[in-house]
Amino acid sequence: MSGRSETWQIEPQKVDLDLDGDTLHEECGVFGIHGHPDAAAITALGLHALQHRGQEAAGIVSFDGHVFHLERKLGLVGDGFSDRAVIERLEGTSAIGHVRYSTTGETILRNVQPLFAELDSGGFAVAHNGNLTNGLTLRRNLIRDGAICQSTTDTEVIVHLVARSRRHPFIDRFVEAIQQIEGAYSLVALTNKKLIGARDPFGIRPLVIGELDGRYILTSETCALDIIGARFVRDVENGEIVVISDEGIESFRFAPEQPARPCIFEYIYFARPDSVVNGRNVYLARKNMGRELAMESPVEADVVIPVPDSGVPAALGFAQTSGLPYELGIIRNHYVGRTFIQPTQSVRELGVRMKHSANRAAIEGKRIVLVDDSLVRGTTSVKIVRMMREAGAKEVHFRIASPPITHPDFYGIDTPEKEKLLAATHDLEQMRAYIGADTLAFLSIEGIYRAMGEKGRNPQQPQFTDHCFTGDYPTPLTDLAVATPRRISLLAEAD
Repeated sequence: MSGRSETWQIEPQKVDLDLDGDTLHEECGVFGIHGHPDAAAITALGLHALQHRGQEAAGIVSFDGHVFHLERKLGLVGDGFSDRAVIERLEGTSAIGHVRYSTTGETILRNVQPLFAELDSGGFAVAHNGNLTNGLTLRRNLIRDGAICQSTTDTEVIVHLVARSRRHPFIDRFVEAIQQIEGAYSLVALTNKKLIGARDPFGIRPLVIGELDGRYILTSETCALDIIGARFVRDVENGEIVVISDEGIESFRFAPEQPARPCIFEYIYFARPDSVVNGRNVYLARKNMGRELAMESPVEADVVIPVPDSGVPAALGFAQTSGLPYELGIIRNHYVGRTFIQPTQSVRELGVRMKHSANRAAIEGKRIVLVDDSLVRGTTSVKIVRMMREAGAKEVHFRIASPPITHPDFYGIDTPEKEKLLAATHDLEQMRAYIGADTLAFLSIEGIYRAMGEKGRNPQQPQFTDHCFTGDYPTPLTDLAVATPRRISLLAEAD
């Protein structure tokens, strides 16, 4: 396998040089198909549709009935898997794939998934979306017992746990392994005979089943089914394992049945707008968030302006409910990479202009309502408000279509430490003054639940995983309880 040389050094994230440093990121998407003659090509197409879930690396493992084939590439799916020769090397009728965004450290090939290992039962490949909140604890215990780890990803823990299990048949080994892990995860795995999918007991991360030409598919979002013309079958349930083989599909429960708590941020930001997640259309959910926001926090203004791209559906909902015109007052440049180097402070200040440009004709002399999906550090919001004023906006009113983010995430979302979250250290008036807006308002926690079709949040049994707003973490945070600064840094390297 070729690629750039790898290093074991872990470096802190350089937020100041990152054009996306004030946005949230999720670390990956997964795809798998069994029994199709074009398995690798279909997997590559599916990963293209999931590119929004991870842009730093991609990988595919295939099986031809005798040999597993692995290709892992840094960069976008199109950069690594458009070459016909690469797809032809991925022989076989079954394949799994992964797109990745790393939160800490250098993106290096040894961390790119799927991971593969030869076990006594045969080959085993696995790809993971989420984060294990006891991954470091398990890793430490495995290393003490003699395990040799080749990556810094928590997915490798799953490989070791499966390898060390003495249960038979293989699915029992897999069950024993995942019953030891905590946190958020959707997994796709490939063996000599089976494609396996699993979703954590709370269903925090999405995973769906599709069908193409009579062959089953597992993937993170329905948009990956649409791109290949596949039919949506159903969601994988929380606490469920599905096993796909030549005989068909089987289902097993590895955790007691309980109400699911999918991550609310899949609807706010991460999932593609055309996806359906847990039976809810993402685009309509985001429009509803804008509608609720307009009812909760109306403002006298002339025009509604979305912060592209994720703020667009909410801004449409806000405009339709408020009766205000909707205009594209900010034009986004989609061709700016995350790793653009800005060598001086003066050039760094221009970074936001590389990504967003003001449309003066829609702004000048007007009272504008800026609508965005969320506010993290607030640094980008400061620059956008300033840009609007420089373009001639008479007033700038900022509306956020989600509640204030006051707590960090440990389930696979790249959020900064609590002290770097603007809403965790500032009250509403301080935040307004910091970003320079005339007014600032957030959607309430009850409003976001109403937008999702619920009457409100059930405090005894919340319908979603909403810890970033409430501090209500649904699972134990085992690693955090015994964390050191280095362990916290490693904990953030989710998959």
